[in-house]
Amino acid sequence: MPALHLEREKVSSLTEKDVAELAARLEQDDYSDAFEGLKDWHLLRAIAFERPEMVEPYLYLLDMEAYDEA
Repeated sequence: MPALHLEREKVSSLTEKDVAELAARLEQDDYSDAFEGLKDWHLLRAIAFERPEMVEPYLYLLDMEAYDEA
């Protein structure tokens, strides 16, 4: 579980500027390989769950939809 702990610490220390830079990288989609982009996408998704107010302007990058389970 050390990786999960480090990820949570990273999410809690990010600023609005950091999130904007992350979103800009995802929008540009100019990664050397697919795994780098996926890593950024997972980080943005983690931020969305732990600090949703910071990701609100960038939710379109996550392509998350609400599902009706009823």
